[in-house]
Amino acid sequence: MNKDYPGYRKHLKEQIGRLRKHIPDTMTGFAHLHQAGMKDGALTEKQKELIALGIGIAARCDGCIAFHTHEALAQGATPAEICEAIGVAITMGGGPALMYAAHALEALEQFQAK
Repeated sequence: MNKDYPGYRKHLKEQIGRLRKHIPDTMTGFAHLHQAGMKDGALTEKQKELIALGIGIAARCDGCIAFHTHEALAQGATPAEICEAIGVAITMGGGPALMYAAHALEALEQFQAK
């Protein structure tokens, strides 16, 4: 399988925009939760994006992989840091996480190429 993660992220952003029209209160609440949870504190936003990527892998969420790989890179994470986060996700999630770790590596390579 060769998923186009940059294209998939764009598609999801469009769909999320459509959801805002149907459930604005829920989407506004989620946006506030996301902003509060991801802003710099004791952990940097980059560290939080790496954690989110690991959780996305363990939870088997392609959309999470697309968004958090992109955002980890945007926050300055190196490919080596992202790969270590992928390794932690495999450690915590076992075989199913390993399968989604392969998706995360593919996403990393695609976002780096763009």
